[in-house]
Amino acid sequence: MAAEPPVPETRVLAIASHVVSGYVGNKIAVFSMQSLGCDVAALNTVQFSNHTGYRQWTGTRVSAEEITDLYQGLKQSYLDQFDMMLSGYIPGAPAVEAVGRIAEELKEKAKAKPGSFFWVLDPVMGDNGKLYVAPDVVPAYKKLVEHADLILPNQFEAELLSDVKIEDMASLTHAIQVLHERYNIPHIVLTSVSLSHPDHPSTSLCVIGSTMTSDRKARLFKIVFPAIDAYFSGTGDMFAALMVVRMREAVWNAPGEALRQATSWVSDDDVDALDLPLASAAEKVLASMHEVLAKTCESMNAEVAKVKAEMAAGLEEEEGKKKLHLLQSKAAELKLVRHLDSMRHPKVEFRAQKM
Repeated sequence: MAAEPPVPETRVLAIASHVVSGYVGNKIAVFSMQSLGCDVAALNTVQFSNHTGYRQWTGTRVSAEEITDLYQGLKQSYLDQFDMMLSGYIPGAPAVEAVGRIAEELKEKAKAKPGSFFWVLDPVMGDNGKLYVAPDVVPAYKKLVEHADLILPNQFEAELLSDVKIEDMASLTHAIQVLHERYNIPHIVLTSVSLSHPDHPSTSLCVIGSTMTSDRKARLFKIVFPAIDAYFSGTGDMFAALMVVRMREAVWNAPGEALRQATSWVSDDDVDALDLPLASAAEKVLASMHEVLAKTCESMNAEVAKVKAEMAAGLEEEEGKKKLHLLQSKAAELKLVRHLDSMRHPKVEFRAQKM
C-alpha cells in the first residue's frame, strides 16, 4: 500500500523559470512538489531550451504584463485558490513587482484566516559577489521581501538585502537580525554558507536558519553538511521547492492546531530554535539534497570519464573543449527522477545545532 503524502491537500502557485531540457527553476520545483503530493500551478517566467550554465541557449523571457495576464486568466476561471506560493527567478524589476502584486493579493485574500496562505520567496539576484540580474532588481526585492513568510537568500543575496557585509559568523548573525528587524520577515534560511569556523570541517557547507520571536529577535540554528566537490545547477530551486513541502509538513505535525492558524506559522516565543518547524524542515530538505547530489555526482563522474575517453584525441582543440563542457553540463543535471525515494524518504543525518 502506497504511503500517504507528507502534507494535506496543498495547492501551490510556483512562479519561476522553465527549461525544455534539464532540471532548474520550475522544471525541478514542480516535479519535486508534485512528487510529494502537492497540486502545482506553474507560471513560467522564462522559456529557455536549457539552463544558462551551458553557455548557449535559446528562448524568451516573459514580461511583467504577461505574468499579470496569466494570473488574471487564473482568476477569471476561479483557479486562484492557493495554500502556498513559491517564487524563484524573475527577469527584471517590473516582473518582480508584478509577482509581488500577485503575492500581496493572495495574502490579502487570506487575511481573515491566518495561516491559510504562506509565501516562500527565493530572491534570485546573484551569487559569489556577482549580480546576474539588472541592478534595479535589488531595490525591487527590498520593497517586496516584507510581504514574504520565508525567504531563502544565499550569502551574497543576504548581503544585498541587509546591507551587511558577511565575513564571519558574527556578521552573518547580524545580517539575519537586520532582515528580521528591517523587513519583519518571519522565517529566513541562508543557503550554502561557506564560512570558516572552528566547529566546521574544512570541506563543509552549512545553512543558517531563523524564525523570529514576537519582538523580531532571531532564533538561530545551523546545519553543517559535507560539501560535494562538483558544480550543479538547480540546487537552489530544488531546495526551495522541498522547503515548501517540508515546512507545511512540520507545521501540520506540530502538536494541536494552533500553529496552523498562526500568522506566518510563527511558533510561540518559548519554542527553542532546535524545535522550530523551520529547523525540522531544513533537516529533511538537506537530507534529500545530499542524497540526490551524491548520486548525481557518482553518475556524472562515470559519464564524464566515458566522454573523455571517447574524445581523447580532440580535447585540446577549441571545438573539443566546447563539446566537453556541454556534455559535462548535461551529465551534471540533477538525477532526480531516478531517485524519488531520496526525496520522499530521506535518511536525516545532519541535524540542526544552536548558534
